[in-house]
Amino acid sequence: MVDVTPADAVPPAEVGEMELYHPHSWWTKYVFSQDAKVIAIQYSATATSIGLVALVLSWLMRLQLGFPGTFDFITPEAYYQFITMHGMIMVIYLLTALFLGGFGNYLIPLMVGARDMVFPYVNMLSYWIYLLAVLVLVSSFFAPGGPTGAGWTLYPPQAIMSGTPGGQDWGIILMLSSLILFIIGFTMGGLNYVVTVLQGRTRGMTLMRLPLTVWGIFTATVMALLAFPALFVACVMMLLDRALGTSFFMPAIVEMGEQLQHNGGSPILFQHLFWFFGHPEVYIVALPAFGIVSDLISTHARKNIFGYRMMVWAIIAIGALSFVVWAHHMYVSGMNPYFGFFFATTTLIIAVPTAIKVYNWVLTLWRGDIHLTIPMLFALAFIVTFVNGGLTGLFLGNVVVDVPLSDTMFVVAHFHMVMGVAPILVIFGAIYHWYPKVTGRMLDETLGRFHFWVTFIGAYLIFFPMHYLGLMGVPRRYAELTDMTIMTESAHHLNSFISIMAFIVGFAQIVFLFNLIWSIRHGREAGGNPWRATTLEWQTPQTPPAHGNFGKELPIVYRWAYDYSVPGAKEDFIPQNVPGAFAPSREPA
Repeated sequence: MVDVTPADAVPPAEVGEMELYHPHSWWTKYVFSQDAKVIAIQYSATATSIGLVALVLSWLMRLQLGFPGTFDFITPEAYYQFITMHGMIMVIYLLTALFLGGFGNYLIPLMVGARDMVFPYVNMLSYWIYLLAVLVLVSSFFAPGGPTGAGWTLYPPQAIMSGTPGGQDWGIILMLSSLILFIIGFTMGGLNYVVTVLQGRTRGMTLMRLPLTVWGIFTATVMALLAFPALFVACVMMLLDRALGTSFFMPAIVEMGEQLQHNGGSPILFQHLFWFFGHPEVYIVALPAFGIVSDLISTHARKNIFGYRMMVWAIIAIGALSFVVWAHHMYVSGMNPYFGFFFATTTLIIAVPTAIKVYNWVLTLWRGDIHLTIPMLFALAFIVTFVNGGLTGLFLGNVVVDVPLSDTMFVVAHFHMVMGVAPILVIFGAIYHWYPKVTGRMLDETLGRFHFWVTFIGAYLIFFPMHYLGLMGVPRRYAELTDMTIMTESAHHLNSFISIMAFIVGFAQIVFLFNLIWSIRHGREAGGNPWRATTLEWQTPQTPPAHGNFGKELPIVYRWAYDYSVPGAKEDFIPQNVPGAFAPSREPA
C-alpha cells in the first residue's frame, strides 16, 4: 500500500488552532507551567527522584538477604516496610508516571503535530496533584510507626491490623491517601492524552499515520482510565475499614485474643479489585514501551517497521485482553478450577499478539542497516529481556505450575524481568534517543555504553539466579532465611552474589545521572535531527522546541512515520511533512 498524499489533496483542518497560554513570569514559565514539555520534565524529574528512593530501599533489602544478621537497623518490620514502599514506588510512582506523564506529555503534542495538549491548565494540575501524592507517600517515612509494611499489594485483613507495621498507625492511611491522589491526578492527565490524540492531530495525520509510540501511550491511557477506578474504590473502601471501622474487606476476626469490631467483609474482594487494576497496569507500562521500541528499532535500523497495521491491532488486542487475565495472580486464593482454567487460557491467548510484536521487531531488523547506537542497544536488550521474562510468565500462567512456585523467588525474578528490567531498559533507550531534542545536546557516548553494559549484564546476574532459588523453594517476602533447611550453602552464596551485583548496577545508574546533568552544558551539540528520523518531533524549527512547538505554521503530514531507505529517494529517510511520492512508499497493507 502506498500511503502518500499529494500536496494538493491534504484535507483542510477540522478544528481551528488552539489558543496558547503565554507565560508572564519565570514562575508561570518553569514552575506553574502549562507547556506540556515543561510538565513532562517536571513529571520525569519527580519520578526519577522518588525512583532513587526505591533504589536505596532495594539496596537495604539486599543487604538483609545477602548478609543476614549483619545490619542491626534492618529489623523484620523495617524489611517489610522496605518491600512495600519499593514495590509501590517502582510500579506506580516511577514507571506509570514516567511513561505516561513524562514521555506522554513531551511526545504526544510533538508527534501528532499539535501546539500543546488540548487542556493545558488541567495538564498543569495533573502534575501538581501527582507531586502531592508523592509527598504524601514520602511523609509516611516520618509518621509514627513508619510506612506500611503490608506488602506492595496491600492485602487485607493484615494490611490494617496491629501486627503489621503501619497497620494501626499512619502508614497505611498515608499510602491509601497517596494512591487516591495519584489516580485523581492521572485522570486529569489521561483525559488530556486521549483527547489530544483524537482531536489535536495536524492536517494529514490520520490515525494510521501515527507513530507507534503514540499508539502505545494512547492505548495504555485508555486502559488506565478503565483500570484505575478499581484501585480507587478499593483504596477508599479500605480507608473506611481502617478509619471508620466498616467491613468491606474485613471479616469477623480475632486479634490477640480480642474480637475486633469488623464482621462480614471479604478479603478476596480486595484481591479482585486490586488485580483488575494490577494486571492491566503491567500493560499500561508495557504498551508505551512497545511503541517506543518500535520507533527506536525502525530509526536505528534505517528500515520501515514491519507490519505497521498488525502492530497497531496487536497493541489494541493486548489492551483489551489484559482485562480478562487478572485472576492468574490469585490461583492460590482458593479459586474454582473452572475459573483457573479460564484465566490460564486467556493468559496463553494474550501471548499471541505479544509474540506478533516480537516477530515484527525481528523482521524489521532483518537485512536492515543496523546502527548499534546506545538507543538501539537498549531496544535490543529490551526484546531479549521481555522474551525471557515472558517465557517464565507462560510457566506461571499455568495453574499446576504456579501453585508451588507462587510464593517463591521465581515470581520475584519473573516479575522483575518483565515489569522491572524490561521497561526500564526502554526508558533508558528513550532518554538517550530524545535527550538531544529536549536539550539540544548529545549524551556522552563512552559513559552511555558503560551504563548500558553494566546495567544489562548486571540485571541478568541479579535476576537469573533468582529463578534457580525459586525452583529450590526459597520463599519471597521472608526477612530471615538462614535457619531454613532449603537454604543450602550455595543458596546463601548466591544471595550474597545477587546483593553485590545490585550495588554494582545501582552505581551504574549514578553514572547515568551524572551523564544526564553534565551533558546539559558540556554535551556535543546535536543539531535538529541527529538520528535522521522521520517523525514530526524532529522537524521542529528550533531545538529544543519553543513554546507552541512548530513556529507560525503547523506541519502538514503527507506520509506515514516509517519511510526509511525508500528506493529513489535522495536520502535514507523521508520526514512525514515532506510532500512528493517516491517509488514506492513501503507502508504495508
